[in-house]
Amino acid sequence: MVEKTENTDNTSLSQEEAAKQAAQLAKEIKKLKAQLKKKTTPTKAEERTIPTKTREKKKTTPTKAEERTIPTKTREKKKTTPTKAEERTIPTKTREKKKTTPTKAEEKKTFEEELEEQLTDEEIENFQIAKVDMDKLTNKVTEILAKYESDGMLQSELWKKLKLTSRDGSRLALKLERMGIISREKILENGRWTYKLIIKKTPISTTSIENAPCLTCPVEQKCTLDGEISPRTCKWIEDWVLVQITQSKKKK
Repeated sequence: MVEKTENTDNTSLSQEEAAKQAAQLAKEIKKLKAQLKKKTTPTKAEERTIPTKTREKKKTTPTKAEERTIPTKTREKKKTTPTKAEERTIPTKTREKKKTTPTKAEEKKTFEEELEEQLTDEEIENFQIAKVDMDKLTNKVTEILAKYESDGMLQSELWKKLKLTSRDGSRLALKLERMGIISREKILENGRWTYKLIIKKTPISTTSIENAPCLTCPVEQKCTLDGEISPRTCKWIEDWVLVQITQSKKKK
């Protein structure tokens, strides 16, 4: 009976010790939690030193409830700025809209274009300069342009050579173009639109045979190289050739 009582006392003592240890551990855990809380929660003094951006980081990210109240324009602002991938899908015409817009120089019509709009086809084809032989003037134009061949010549330079006003010269150019003698090429020269004139075909000139005796010769049908009547022995041809030589020397 004595032994049983001793065992019971020992058991109760061990339980008490365990309870004390458990209580002590609980206190230590509470202390540790309190210490950790102090480290993670900044004091008022510490809050002042925290950068504004760090404190406001959370504020800039709206909640779902806040997103509903954000105006549509604010939410869609980002959508209006296309990404690089989206830019590739934008049609070329939209991107190049500005490029296709003509400059002031391009928008402005040339004097010839305005003149052509004002004149009728009949007025262009029947254009005549007072007291001027139009056939001779046409031949003169073609002679000058023929020297430049496919390179052409600026019409302003041609009018200066022929001593024509720009109005008469432009009308003449329109007429010769309609006749198929020249072609006009629009070019930008010193910031201004003008035309380059290029020869297309040279008309046959009769200047070299003007006043030739053969045209009115009464025995022209009997004239042969080896016959009795021959250009080799013709006095009229001889006189005409001498006159032509004298005239050409005077021109020079």
